[in-house]
Amino acid sequence: MRPDGEQGAAPTGSGSQPYSAAVQAGALAAFLAASLLVAALGGLASAANVTGWYAAADKAPWSPPNGVFGPVWTVLYAAMALAAWLVWRKRTDGRRQAMVVYAIQLALNLAWTPVFFALYPAFGTAALWLGLAIIVALVAAVTVTVLHFGPISRTAGLLLLPYVSWLVFAASLNWWAALHN
Repeated sequence: MRPDGEQGAAPTGSGSQPYSAAVQAGALAAFLAASLLVAALGGLASAANVTGWYAAADKAPWSPPNGVFGPVWTVLYAAMALAAWLVWRKRTDGRRQAMVVYAIQLALNLAWTPVFFALYPAFGTAALWLGLAIIVALVAAVTVTVLHFGPISRTAGLLLLPYVSWLVFAASLNWWAALHN
C-alpha cells in the first residue's frame, strides 16, 4: 500500500507528476459525459419499447417496477465514471490495459439496450437471446475491469461491484424474458 492509501506501483518515469486540478476536472467531466452518452443512447433505444412490447411482455416475477431502472442506472453510470477517472489519474503500470477493458465493457453496455429492446419487434425472441449473450459478456467484461482496476485503485474496483451485481440481476431478467416471450 502506498502512502496515498491506494494499492499498486508508485508512479514512475517522466509522467510521474500528478495531473493539474484543471486536467483532472476535465477528465472527470469527460468520463461522466461518456457515461451520460451511453445512458442517453440506451434510453433512446428503450424509450418507445418500454411502453410498447415490453409493457405486455411476460416478465420475471422478481422484476422491479420500471421506475426503479432509471435511478439505479444513473447511480451505476456515475460510479462507473468515477471509477474510470480514479484509475485514469494514476500513472501506473497497467493503467492503459485497465482503460481498454473499461472501454470494452462500456461498448457492450451500449450494445445491450438496443439489442434487447429495439430489435425485439423485428426479430422476436432471437433478439432476447442475443441480448442475453451480450449481457453475459458484459458481466465478464466488467468483472475483468474490476480485476484490472482494483490493483490500481481499490476504491475504483469497489465502485464497480454494485454494477456487476446489478448486471447479474439484469441478466436473470433477460434470461426469463428470452424463455417466456
